Amino acid sequence: QVQLVESGGGLVQAGGSLRLSCVASGRTPGSYAMGWFRQAPGKEREFVAHISRSGGSTRYADSVAGRFSISRDNAKNTVYLQMNSLKPEDTAVYYCAARSFPLGSSSWREYAYWGQGTQVTVSS
Repeated sequence: QVQLVESGGGLVQAGGSLRLSCVASGRTPGSYAMGWFRQAPGKEREFVAHISRSGGSTRYADSVAGRFSISRDNAKNTVYLQMNSLKPEDTAVYYCAARSFPLGSSSWREYAYWGQGTQVTVSS
């Protein structure tokens, strides 16, 4: 079992930046690949980015590539999502998730553990 707690969401103007954090606790959190997903009202949950257990492999959704960056600090059991050049269409609840495999996945169904989410709102 691993517990995940996100923070860092908020209200920002278009073009601005936010950094989300996800702190993991419980059973060997450094053993999990991590992902970020988001869900806007009335829409399905969608993949944003994932990072491997070691941090050496990352992948991004086309909609955020070049603007968002995922990283992790295993000494702090924390995963980050740096979001730059934010757009109104980035508005959503952002969730971090963990899976007990070396590599991440873009499918939310592959993740067993989820945080409670943090709201990101981008105004135009």
